[in-house]
Amino acid sequence: EVQLVESGGGLVQPGGSLRLSCAASGFTFSSYAMSWVRQAPGKGLEWVSAINSGGGSTYYADSVKGRFTISRDNAKNTLYLQLNSLKTEDTAMYYCAKDEMGWVVYEYNYWGQGTQVTVSS
Repeated sequence: EVQLVESGGGLVQPGGSLRLSCAASGFTFSSYAMSWVRQAPGKGLEWVSAINSGGGSTYYADSVKGRFTISRDNAKNTLYLQLNSLKTEDTAMYYCAKDEMGWVVYEYNYWGQGTQVTVSS
């Protein structure tokens, strides 16, 4: 059974940092691209970042480029998202999602339950 379990969210002040983690199980993690997607209150899903299976290629939405960093540890079956210089508009539920291929195709067949990030003073 595929499982994706996010953690690391919380309440942080503007300008602060958080590191999100997504622990994966039930599939060969190192064979698939992964993404982070977020949903702000009352809004639709917004793709945030993606990484290919080997970790050598990364992609970012313009809204987070230069502030967020995606990475993965295939030995630990874990995906990460480092969030720096956080803004109030980054407040959202953050989900990790498993892509259908080893390269990024933005076709997700499994999602985690999400971790809440709230940026507020």
